[in-house]
Amino acid sequence: MRIFFAILAFCLVALVSILGFRGSTFERPPIEIFPDMVRQSKYKAQSESAYFEDRRTDRPVPPGTVHRQYEPGDDDRLEDDHFRTGRVDGEYAEGFPMIVSRSMMQRGQDRYRIFCGSCHGGTGDGQGITVEYGMVGVPDFHTERLYRMSEGEIFEVISDGRGLMGAYKDKLTAEDRWAVIAYMRALQRARLGTEDDVPGAMKAELGL
Repeated sequence: MRIFFAILAFCLVALVSILGFRGSTFERPPIEIFPDMVRQSKYKAQSESAYFEDRRTDRPVPPGTVHRQYEPGDDDRLEDDHFRTGRVDGEYAEGFPMIVSRSMMQRGQDRYRIFCGSCHGGTGDGQGITVEYGMVGVPDFHTERLYRMSEGEIFEVISDGRGLMGAYKDKLTAEDRWAVIAYMRALQRARLGTEDDVPGAMKAELGL
């Protein structure tokens, strides 16, 4: 056993002697067995390049480049603040920037189940599966505060996150975020709605 520890100590001393201590100054560079990408052959922002004629590493945007959230047919919407940010003249917008259709609701239900239901629950009561694993502070959509929150503010929360909730603008397109909000409103109406909210033509069908 003593021989083993003696050999181990010798190996450690030899290793340190050969490789040196990271960050120390030597006359010659130490031998690097695993450099771990300390030095990379890459250009840094706003540095000089001998490869390009103008000697700039930052290249002009190629003609025809489109926004990363571009969706075919949404050229005008990308200039619409209501659709893109949830605000109008700097204030949170009320309502939706498009007509809420059945297909939009179905899309919102699908995206909600994938991205929202695990925390907020299938009915929006804040009792998703994550709560069983210790998640705290998940809001209940059926509180008066969230029921009265404008659609524009909800859009901003989904986009940029708030509190413990992270941002989802990199996971959901703007149109999908609005679809999720439409489905969220449907969940709220299903829980908090009254008989007066039912259109007259449908009351007989529902036996009201």
